[in-house]
Amino acid sequence: MQDAPFSHEDLRAAVAAGTLTEPQAAAVIGLAQARLNGRQAMAGEDEPFEFFRGFAEIFIAVGLIILISGIVALMALVGMRLAIPLGLAVLAWWLAEYFTLKRRMVLPSIVLLGAFGIGVGGAVLSLQLQQAWPNPVSIVQLVTLTGAAAMAIWYWRFRLPIAMFFLGLSLLAALYVAWASPADVIAFWESGSIEGLFDLSDSSGFGLATLGFGVAAFVAAMCFDMRDPYRLGRMSSSGFWLHVLAAPALVNTVALSLLNIGGTVGFVALAAALGVISILALVIDRRSFVTAGVVYFGFVIAWLIRGDGEDALTSWAAILIVLGMLITALGTFWTPLRATLMRALPDFPGKRRLPPFAETP
Repeated sequence: MQDAPFSHEDLRAAVAAGTLTEPQAAAVIGLAQARLNGRQAMAGEDEPFEFFRGFAEIFIAVGLIILISGIVALMALVGMRLAIPLGLAVLAWWLAEYFTLKRRMVLPSIVLLGAFGIGVGGAVLSLQLQQAWPNPVSIVQLVTLTGAAAMAIWYWRFRLPIAMFFLGLSLLAALYVAWASPADVIAFWESGSIEGLFDLSDSSGFGLATLGFGVAAFVAAMCFDMRDPYRLGRMSSSGFWLHVLAAPALVNTVALSLLNIGGTVGFVALAAALGVISILALVIDRRSFVTAGVVYFGFVIAWLIRGDGEDALTSWAAILIVLGMLITALGTFWTPLRATLMRALPDFPGKRRLPPFAETP
């Protein structure tokens, strides 16, 4: 009798159903990897995440949106307007006990997460607006911090990875409100450009806040990643969403600051920084850092092709072709490139807790 094939998806389903714990599933994969030479045994999907698992989830998510909208409208009609945000949060929590904890549905869980966040934020906003002379800055600060706390509580209860994304986003907004100076805001409105806001050479409050947030999000993401190096469960998925926040925060702040230097020095420094970022992305096996730097790769290529000359349609066509070839090649050969790099690097703390790679060529 021929054995049935056993895949990573089967293990993920077992972890999601509670049949196996994440450490047990990782141990099974580790044994298989050791027998089949590490990285070569892994599936091609290195950064798994999902928004839905089938059309049934889309169907239920649409139904939930309609149902919640109807209940909110009914509360408004019977004169319960002040209780609507709190009622929305309670309703979302109650529904998530079934759709998230029992049915383990992804898209309906995301819908309920959004409803809970809107409900909590709306309740805080309603209370603040009842004050005689509300302070807009204080209101935004309180709403964002409350939203972050709500996302943390939701993650603690339901273990929904994308909650980490909205938690980080709320904290970033709170940082911006706390660090923003009137000069930063005025400069932004006058220039209409974000470059000055994130230029570290000008000691921009926005830039420092973004850099600090990016470092913190990156450290948190790596803590999740290193607890699930085979990327089977919610730990790596939570890390994925934190990397989605950390990558643009770090890359944009560093790249814009170097780009604003201008001239050959600025572009050479930018190219060097992008090289370091690409190596980091390969080592931790997260493509979000390269994706966040695509525009800056384009700036460097443009400088190499046309220098300080005038923009022309032919030069821009060449820039797009070269940039497209670079990104396509990097994505296509990501796994062998990473394996080569990891073999070349000496042992360092945490190397064996990163996603595995082929030990031999």
